[in-house]
Amino acid sequence: MHTAAAVADFRTYPLISALSGVQNLADRVSIVWADGRISPFHHVWLRDNCPCEQCVYTVTREQVFEIVDAAPDLVPANAHIDSDGCLQIDWQDGHRSRFDPGWLRAHAYDDESRAERLAAKPKAYLWRSDLQLPVFEYSALMNDNGALLQWLIAVRDIGLTQVRGVPTEPGSLKLIAQRISFIRESNFGVLFNVQSKANADSNAYTAFNLPLHTDLPTRELQPGLQFLHCLVNDAEGGESIFVDGFAIADALRQEAPELFQALCEIPVEFRNKDRHSDYRCLAPIIALDALGRVAEVRMANFLRGAFDTSVEQMPLLYRAYRRLIAMTREPRFRLMQRLNPGELWCFDNRRTLHARNAFDPATGARHFQGCYIDRDELLSRILVLQR
Repeated sequence: MHTAAAVADFRTYPLISALSGVQNLADRVSIVWADGRISPFHHVWLRDNCPCEQCVYTVTREQVFEIVDAAPDLVPANAHIDSDGCLQIDWQDGHRSRFDPGWLRAHAYDDESRAERLAAKPKAYLWRSDLQLPVFEYSALMNDNGALLQWLIAVRDIGLTQVRGVPTEPGSLKLIAQRISFIRESNFGVLFNVQSKANADSNAYTAFNLPLHTDLPTRELQPGLQFLHCLVNDAEGGESIFVDGFAIADALRQEAPELFQALCEIPVEFRNKDRHSDYRCLAPIIALDALGRVAEVRMANFLRGAFDTSVEQMPLLYRAYRRLIAMTREPRFRLMQRLNPGELWCFDNRRTLHARNAFDPATGARHFQGCYIDRDELLSRILVLQR
């Protein structure tokens, strides 16, 4: 049962359990499900979430009703299960709301239902040096939405993937990136060329080794996904190195909680300045989400400003910072691999720190192209493919 009148959403909601009973109480409706679960819904919540066409525009499926336009003491005149198995609320002001049981169960906020939803949320797979690298084929990703979905879930949950069989013509990267969404442009362009050049505006465009870092920590929102596509790689050296920043943060949280907390709370300024731009962002190195889980790592020593914190906190910040960098150098966390022509990395730039060994440009050419896509676009694409 997924009637348009009952579900104001583009998604569908399976009927996990039918409604078997309804009790209208002073400030809420108590639902009894066929599997025995009891879910209370406050009157204000039910009125706020009415999916009818008066409250939700049927074209966009976006709400037009605002709860302030209902009386604060509004209560149902009647609440019952209708002939379609939906919860029907007849309000005292004459308005009627109908709720599909699949939608209602998916949004129930009793303790058991909320715990189920939390347990079902995607979880980051923490990895170390022994990661079995997820590898995907370009032709499948370009032509098969099922393969595309598998790749995007791996990017979301593992944060590091490789794609093989990619054409090596310049600009080919754009085609596969746009299978996800539009590309995020930066001061380095839509596609940027990673190769050694004179008058470089970033250490990435030299032959130096690059220590482990995230790209553009100088921005308020770091790019979510980064792509690096190998067109030519004849030079000696230049191997790619990766660590899972979430795994390192988790280990630090367990091994030195005081240092972990310092990196979550003390902001650090990152700066990216050249002849034409000057980007700066002040933020903690480790960011937590609303549930207290690590959501982001922001790190690039070569783009870091001088620490600016209290006299009392400065020694603690340096202990924490030194420990973090030391952990990124530990073999237990590091995965190293050379990228060959026709291969690309796609990784979560707000999670997976990447580095590059120095290379010798006198031994051959080396040309990568890269681009960025925001993490929001990845998550949106996954949800649409899963419909």
